[in-house]
Amino acid sequence: MSEQPTRPSDDTRSAERDDAQRRAGADREPTPEEDARADTRAPDPEVSEHEREMAERGANQKGEGRIP
Repeated sequence: MSEQPTRPSDDTRSAERDDAQRRAGADREPTPEEDARADTRAPDPEVSEHEREMAERGANQKGEGRIP
């Protein structure tokens, strides 16, 4: 690795500024086909159980990982 710190260009700084102002979220709404397909799928029981386990762990966590 280089001993010299890197210096971002003006273009990089501008892109980072723009990105920091952008709100998080989907880039588009689902198409009608995607929406209909999502409604027909059943949740995976393993995924549901894992989510419950992680929520329980987070609720009982001390420190930074704690869910308020």
